[in-house]
Amino acid sequence: MKQLHYLAVVAASLLLLVILLSASLFIVYPWQSAMILQFGEIVSVKKEPGLYAKAPWHSLLMFDSRVLTIDTDEPDRFITAEKENVLVDSYIKWRIVEPAKFYERLAGNESQAEGRLLDVVNRGLRDEIGKRTVKNVVTGEREEIMRIMRSRATEAATDFGVEVLDVRLKRVDLPTGVSEEVFKNMIEERRRIANERRAEGEAEKEKIRAEADRDRVILLSEAARKAEELRGRGDAEAAATYSAAFSQHPNFYDFYRSMAAYRRTLGTSGDFFLLSPESDFFRFLKEEDGNVEDSLQ
Repeated sequence: MKQLHYLAVVAASLLLLVILLSASLFIVYPWQSAMILQFGEIVSVKKEPGLYAKAPWHSLLMFDSRVLTIDTDEPDRFITAEKENVLVDSYIKWRIVEPAKFYERLAGNESQAEGRLLDVVNRGLRDEIGKRTVKNVVTGEREEIMRIMRSRATEAATDFGVEVLDVRLKRVDLPTGVSEEVFKNMIEERRRIANERRAEGEAEKEKIRAEADRDRVILLSEAARKAEELRGRGDAEAAATYSAAFSQHPNFYDFYRSMAAYRRTLGTSGDFFLLSPESDFFRFLKEEDGNVEDSLQ
């Protein structure tokens, strides 16, 4: 009986030890952070993964350290500066970075954190979209709106130990009637810009063509001027050469000119001239006492 009693005591002690160990030891995984509490007061915070111990009367609160997403089921409706409705579908990426502050400000409740962040982003979107036209919200300034939202959400989130990683506008839709009008205006705007670009191209083309024509005229004028200079120089040199040659024998020069005149006038068929035989034109064709050679002396 004593042996059975001893075994029962040992078994009870082991069971109590297991219970105490299970209440005292805990594991923090890489995607978690842990907070040890004593009667609601923070004792310590464990952010590094590993095996930790706590007093059995301490309570344990675990937080998810991974990136969390707030994504609403339905898009929110906002009003632009033109008093037009737009439907905006957005999401927020966030995570808990300061568990102690997160616990103190929001009692460690993720739903409260999501509500606070959604409220900040929605108020910011209402302000920013209310300053802009439909066109700017849909295309022109979408990136700027997201940048402002990230900045506002980050500033607000620091107050309760949360880091906002990103705020994105997934989709910006318009009511059916408004969307058709906006798309029509966008098409007209693109057509206007295209026409402006085309007109600028035509003007540039005409400018280049005018400059090319002007350069062509200048080049041709310069070439003609140089050609005339060269031709004049050549004629002058030819005249000087002829003059030098013929000045050595003037009678031969007269004879040469008369022969050239005979060739130009008498060599054409069908023409006739009425000239006196005594004309000086025939002086090299006359038969006189001397011959041509004598007339060249």
